[in-house]
Amino acid sequence: MSFSLPGFDLDAFVVATLAEDLGEGGDVTSAAVIPEDARFTAVMDTRDAITVAGLEIAAAFFRALDPDVRVEMLVEDGAQVAKGTDLMRLEGRARAMLTAERSALNTVQHLSGIATLTRAYAGRIAGTGATLLDTRKTIPGLRVLEKYATRMGGAKNHRMGLWDAAMIKDNHVAVAGNVGEAVRRAKAAGIAEIIVEVDSVDQIEPALAAGATHLLLDNMTPPMLRGAVTLIGGRVPTEASGGVTLETIRAIAETGVTYVSVGRITQSAPAADIGLDFSPV
Repeated sequence: MSFSLPGFDLDAFVVATLAEDLGEGGDVTSAAVIPEDARFTAVMDTRDAITVAGLEIAAAFFRALDPDVRVEMLVEDGAQVAKGTDLMRLEGRARAMLTAERSALNTVQHLSGIATLTRAYAGRIAGTGATLLDTRKTIPGLRVLEKYATRMGGAKNHRMGLWDAAMIKDNHVAVAGNVGEAVRRAKAAGIAEIIVEVDSVDQIEPALAAGATHLLLDNMTPPMLRGAVTLIGGRVPTEASGGVTLETIRAIAETGVTYVSVGRITQSAPAADIGLDFSPV
């Protein structure tokens, strides 16, 4: 199966990741212990209940080292599966399989961990009308993959980087002098989407009057959020952000905001417990 993501070079990622693991000496253990012609079968399974993400990326490591490896996908990315579920079956050269194992598992464990935590947050706000957003709080170099994992968990991607929308925060406002002036400068620069972070209701009208297209309501309590949503009156989308947890997200979503953004789904997701069990052919 061909797997691709805009802005992500899978082949380059696999090559760089394997190079990090192999160094200049290669897999000395497998070369010393495993006969060159040995073959293995393997089953990748989960020891946790998870939302799956990254299986095709994991498979790419095995294919890179053994182009003839047989890969059978047993579930798809985005699937919610129970503890003990088999995810993938493999058959191929034993040395290649053992060499690729850690890179493949690290990837699918990390991405499935993100997808699983994202699914938990998305589930908490089901039925509220609010949409879960991710953030730019990602590991450098892995943003495209981590944001793919949040989509598998039920979130919508927010900005991919600094280039796809203006995000005016307090430091921008401090330099510009006030919220309205900061927004006017962004609008004059020809930026179509202008997101403005506001931490008090008195910033709302100046931001809207100057041309804000999206308001980020930062670190507001649910009562403050309700008041802000009422004041905005549907003129632009609203986003609640700042310190959102699994315990607080539903009350925040029930205030009527359009979006709730959560950095924790990428920043604090634990790796899923996924393993690979081998058998000689």
